[in-house]
Amino acid sequence: MSKREAILTALTEALRTGLSAAVRRNEVLPEKVPAEGLVILRDGDPGEPDATLNPRAEFYSHRVELEAYVPRDPDGGGEAALDALLGQIGAALKVDPSLGGLAENLIPSAPETGALAAEGAAPLLTARLVVTVEYQVDDPLAG
Repeated sequence: MSKREAILTALTEALRTGLSAAVRRNEVLPEKVPAEGLVILRDGDPGEPDATLNPRAEFYSHRVELEAYVPRDPDGGGEAALDALLGQIGAALKVDPSLGGLAENLIPSAPETGALAAEGAAPLLTARLVVTVEYQVDDPLAG
């Protein structure tokens, strides 16, 4: 398993352990979101690395996207539930910011929030944030 894949797997597991919401990786948004919420981790973009030559190493600032969803109350509202879920995400990321030594650091961005309505489905409140995972590899194909 590449270090990149090990990091993404460890991040997914850290979120599953720390959240009451369901956590999925690289999935399409389902028609129904559980009452406790849903977080979808998107593998994102490792970007261009900073390289050192002696010894050869590449340092990545990999931008992983997290999408958080909570059902909107029929009469409006639900913002407190979304805020609580975002707080859980922040707490889960702080437990082990090195992901067991795989990463140098995890840096979450501020969330971008909104609402989503799909025909035939209950409305949702959403948040999107980027978690920058900093890590180093010796081989870019193993990164």
